Amino acid sequence: MISRWPRCGRMAARFTWSMDLTRSINARWPGRSSASWRNNNQDTQTLMEDPFLIRCKDATELFIVRHGDALPDADEIIPGGVYDDLPLSRLGREQAQTLAERLGSVHFAAIYSSPLRRCQETAAPLAQRLELTPILVPALKEIKLGNIRPLPDHGEDLSILTEALKERQIDIVRIAGETGHWDTIPDSEPSKEFRRRVVDAFDEIASKHRGERVIAFAHGGVVNAYAAETLGLERDFFFPAGNTSITVIKVLDKQRVLYVLNDIAHIKRHV
Repeated sequence: MISRWPRCGRMAARFTWSMDLTRSINARWPGRSSASWRNNNQDTQTLMEDPFLIRCKDATELFIVRHGDALPDADEIIPGGVYDDLPLSRLGREQAQTLAERLGSVHFAAIYSSPLRRCQETAAPLAQRLELTPILVPALKEIKLGNIRPLPDHGEDLSILTEALKERQIDIVRIAGETGHWDTIPDSEPSKEFRRRVVDAFDEIASKHRGERVIAFAHGGVVNAYAAETLGLERDFFFPAGNTSITVIKVLDKQRVLYVLNDIAHIKRHV
């Protein structure tokens, strides 16, 4: 589990964690049944005795990773490209390799990913190491936001477009941090609909892998939505997920427990 208490910092809380969170699990969760009051009562008693799913062998251990950096420098950007589906930058590719080195010895039953390029490219180095093919899940896409900052007609100066993309990202984080809700951005996907598709997607993944560990590559808004649902928060966005940050949530049916939030220990620039 957690190897030591988290330390507070200027960014979101970081947890140091054991690479094998399930090593100490030694008691089995009784099978659920509605056949009798007695069985239901036993389930309720077990839930009270193991509310954090520490001993539960049927829980799914879900690793959720935010994609690597995808804000390109001027020499990386493609004129006339699709700027809502950018590939990883040089820095992002380095981060993806570092993540693969950290998690390369961990067993995962499956790898899932948002279909957007930045997530697929972040997943690729780890998938290659583990010889797994990522399963693409459209419901793990980032929230569809309205036009916060129109991009300029860059002409031949791609550095102007690069800076505009970075400023747009800053605007998104600022607005989300100030209000906590995506609904404040006109023409965006409704917050409730976004959270529901994210929660349903992760819960479905968990239901397919009871008692297993899986990893999913997604986006900052997606990580926030599922973590917020787990913690019972109304805010859509409550912490800035770092690039290739690791969040771990244990799931059993509708019971969810947050074990790790925004772990970026493998990214040396943040240490």
